[in-house]
Amino acid sequence: MVKIENVSVSFDGFYALKGINVTLHEKRIGIIGSNGSGKSTFARLINGLQLPSKGKVQIDYLSTCKNGKAIRRKVGFIFQNPDHQIIFPIVEEDIAFGLKNIGYNKIEINQAIHDLLIAYGLSHLRYRKSHLLSGGEKQLLAILSVLVMEPTYIVFDEPTTFLDLKNKRKILQVIDELQQTIIMVTHDLDLLAHFDRVLVFDQGGLVVDDIPSVSIKGYQNLIYDQL
Repeated sequence: MVKIENVSVSFDGFYALKGINVTLHEKRIGIIGSNGSGKSTFARLINGLQLPSKGKVQIDYLSTCKNGKAIRRKVGFIFQNPDHQIIFPIVEEDIAFGLKNIGYNKIEINQAIHDLLIAYGLSHLRYRKSHLLSGGEKQLLAILSVLVMEPTYIVFDEPTTFLDLKNKRKILQVIDELQQTIIMVTHDLDLLAHFDRVLVFDQGGLVVDDIPSVSIKGYQNLIYDQL
């Protein structure tokens, strides 16, 4: 359960979010809104990349302000651009990074990497240079580097923006098959048709919170009204 209580986020007096109250417990949750609406700030609250200026953010009753390390184990985050997430020059090194930080030994790390790459049919990439991967392969690497930590929740911030149609479909198939709770920020409204719930943000506020068809219609009406 993700619980956001009376949360505001301000930067130099400007409110990116103001007075947000929402509890999330569905398996597939979409987040939409215009640029600057506060949706990405909201997504970053969920794993502690952004802390609230006011109010509380709790993930399974753990505070993002007080339990940052535990929150990052529980909530994975996939950036829009995988180049901002990939740290190490070799694929296996990037996947291993998180496991090393939590004390896995070499044998455990090697087995975890092997099992994960086998499961996704990517064993041939294990020793490849990360910067030489295709856009789709980089996004997969970013996802695998999060999955290896076995999070409960995964937040995706516009994961298909830089992908062609073929790789977009591949990444979406991977996301669809994940067992974790998925929270996805996207401008691609068609991706959310089968989600359980969609939140619409506008000018720092949560303005619609409903099933996809209702929320998407509300967002489209909001855009038309602002033209």
